[in-house]
Amino acid sequence: MDRQSFARPARAAHPIVGPLSDASVAKLIDRALARGDERVLDLGCGEGEWLLRALAGRPGVTAEGVDVVDAGFARAREAAARMGAGDRLVLHRQDASAYTASAPFDVVLSVGATHAFGGLLPTLAAARAHLAPGGCVIVGEGFWERPPGTATLDVLEAAPDDYDDLATTVDRVVADGWVPVHGHVSTPEEWNDFEWAWSGATAQWALDHPEDPVSADVLEAAAEHRTGWLNGYRGTLGFVTLVLRQSP
Repeated sequence: MDRQSFARPARAAHPIVGPLSDASVAKLIDRALARGDERVLDLGCGEGEWLLRALAGRPGVTAEGVDVVDAGFARAREAAARMGAGDRLVLHRQDASAYTASAPFDVVLSVGATHAFGGLLPTLAAARAHLAPGGCVIVGEGFWERPPGTATLDVLEAAPDDYDDLATTVDRVVADGWVPVHGHVSTPEEWNDFEWAWSGATAQWALDHPEDPVSADVLEAAAEHRTGWLNGYRGTLGFVTLVLRQSP
């Protein structure tokens, strides 16, 4: 089954690909874009939703996104054009770890994309290379709410040391030369909304389109996702989004 066939209904229901509410995303962006004229870069931008929200209501902001998959780029460009920001959004289809820019950025995002760089600290190293003096990074990463059991590790295809607990995660970031100036730990409600979007919205799409050749596969994938969440990582995998500045 084409991954996009599964993701499309879920992203329509929950455009932010991660367990964050609209209000939480807005607060994080407001903290990072205090002036309103920042240059923003998203490494692993997906369909550009974070960038669209950064552009909305901020006519001085310019934004660039990088992702190895461009399936949602057309939608993002159309959305930017509708809000009058079409000339302020640039999207690049390429490996985010290989991206180079001609000028630094005031804000660098990488939320839920640390796998593209090999982990949290390599992601921060990549962000640092693009960051202007005095700029900030928004990074989102998983952590263990409690020690993971076999079911969790099997569902996530993870090892116990793929994540740390929250305190250790933040300690590692600080030791790497960063100062957290804001943060958000995703709540159970945010996780529930996100997971039900990815399992429920996709299942609903499949039931509403029985004639589609991928309908049965999408329904099966939705059931697998729901089972993996409820019986695997629910209550064990957490998610933290940090706003960081470099230590003096």
